[in-house]
Amino acid sequence: MVVRNIFDEFRNFAFKGNVVDMAVGVIIGAAFGKIVDSLVKNILMPAISLLIPGDQSYIGWKLAIGSKEIPYGLFLGEVVNFLIVAFALYAFMVKFMGFLMTQKSQVPLPPPPPVSDEQKLLREIRDLLAARK
Repeated sequence: MVVRNIFDEFRNFAFKGNVVDMAVGVIIGAAFGKIVDSLVKNILMPAISLLIPGDQSYIGWKLAIGSKEIPYGLFLGEVVNFLIVAFALYAFMVKFMGFLMTQKSQVPLPPPPPVSDEQKLLREIRDLLAARK
């Protein structure tokens, strides 16, 4: 009996619209992150390594201190990756969604339906009761 109650509670929680929507958002976000990561690693950073003199691409950029190496090229790739993801989210959420919202607000609303006799009577009663107080 207790197990069934827990199962019912879990089912109600797991299949609410908000949880499913969030799961879809996380999956799409992960896929979008992979696309941006590929853009940075395979296109942008190799292009940057062409502009900056060096024998290797950004992956090979390392700072050697004694026998230790600090691979700062990998870090720069991740920074560029973050900046592109942040810009893409900004462009989509602020600019594109804002544009859609302004377009939606410019669409004229249909005229309200005519007020019925019952609605007129109810409004008069409401106004009389409000005036009594």
